[in-house]
Amino acid sequence: MAILDRPSSAAEPPDKTRRDRTHWLYIAVIVAVFAGVAVGILAPGVGKSVGVLGTMFVDLIKMMIAPVIFCTIVLGIGSVRKAATVGKVGGLAFIYFLVMSTFALAIGLVVGNLLHPGTGMHLTEGASGKGAELAETAHEAGGLMDFVKGIIPETLFSSLTAGSVLQALFVALLVGFALQAMGTTGEPILRGIESLQKLVFKVLVMILWLAPIGAFGAIANVVGQTGWTAVTQLLGLMLGFYVTCLVFVFGVLGTILRVVSGVSIFKLVRYLAREYLLIVSTSSSESALPRLIAKMEHLGVDRSTVGVVVPTGYSFNLDGTAIYLTMASLFIAGALGDPLSLPEQIGLLVFMIVASKGAAGVTGAGLATLAGGLQSHRPDLLDGVGLIVGIDRFMSEARAVTNFSGNAVATVLVGSWTKTIDKDRVNSVLRGEDPFDELTMVDDDHSTRESTREERVPAPA
Repeated sequence: MAILDRPSSAAEPPDKTRRDRTHWLYIAVIVAVFAGVAVGILAPGVGKSVGVLGTMFVDLIKMMIAPVIFCTIVLGIGSVRKAATVGKVGGLAFIYFLVMSTFALAIGLVVGNLLHPGTGMHLTEGASGKGAELAETAHEAGGLMDFVKGIIPETLFSSLTAGSVLQALFVALLVGFALQAMGTTGEPILRGIESLQKLVFKVLVMILWLAPIGAFGAIANVVGQTGWTAVTQLLGLMLGFYVTCLVFVFGVLGTILRVVSGVSIFKLVRYLAREYLLIVSTSSSESALPRLIAKMEHLGVDRSTVGVVVPTGYSFNLDGTAIYLTMASLFIAGALGDPLSLPEQIGLLVFMIVASKGAAGVTGAGLATLAGGLQSHRPDLLDGVGLIVGIDRFMSEARAVTNFSGNAVATVLVGSWTKTIDKDRVNSVLRGEDPFDELTMVDDDHSTRESTREERVPAPA
């Protein structure tokens, strides 16, 4: 059996000599970003017309998210002997998400009150239509009960085709627990899903080779539409937002990560460098979700923990979006010359805590939630949303990177709290001694590694 699990010594040299050419892909992405900026400035019309390339690439990535989540969670939960382990992971993750999202909102509130963004600006009346449109989008998303109802898919298999992360998560949990209850009878099904996972990741690798085309179209479109003039007018808000996100990631998250797990945030960021580049080029953290799942497993976090924390975090752990909502609300109020009082700020932010979770699956969730919150609490400020639309794409990059960082850190933290992480492997991977396989994105020896860790780590009393 051991011979089947591990490749023979004769087969090892070809694997070691197999060259990783994916670094050329990310060099091409950087070149494409600069080319997109040039086209957007020199030929705005052309830049706007190629924006569909960026949209198509992100759609291709989103197409793969449900299968990746399904395979990862089913394999993770199905291979865990005790269901209580998954419940403990989910409970700790949800509490952590709620605390950190609230803390992020508070940080945005403090920074916004210190910087007073938007003070002295005079918004034009032409922005009102877009604000009302976004507010309508937010209301179409429904309330809390509609959000909970939307988690249940129409059929078992429609959860993989409806494009809803939470529906895929819900069905994967059911299937995982069912296979877990089946015991040895479900092992053939688990092996089949494991083969399916390898196929899904292989397709994903093929899609990622289109990243330069998608990055070029996305960047050219936003520069062509906005231009540097509009960006310069709101440079203060953007810089304030960027700095706040940096302080949150490297200051707050970095400190917690070091204290709880003993891991350096700088080493973790370097390990995820390619994912950050992908997020910046597409302005969407969803484009890196499948790779985050694969890399967290490779880092040494158990499949069951990764499968629960990462997908759930993408809907409930939106630290960057929380900071954005606070600072954008204060900016609009200041720009219209009617700043929010402290009670109004607190009331609005309590609404944002809930609304940011319910709008997680809405396209343009940040803007839609912002507009819905303002219309519910201060309808007179709704017109100011139109100005934010002009720079939202630039701010969404920092928003997406911060959301992504928060979920990566959360995975390591929850793994440490639940003792479902191999700290020796974490140190080895972050030192560069065990590089991530960019060609398959799947560790063939994962099951062997997990069983070895189970033998080494004593069960909790």
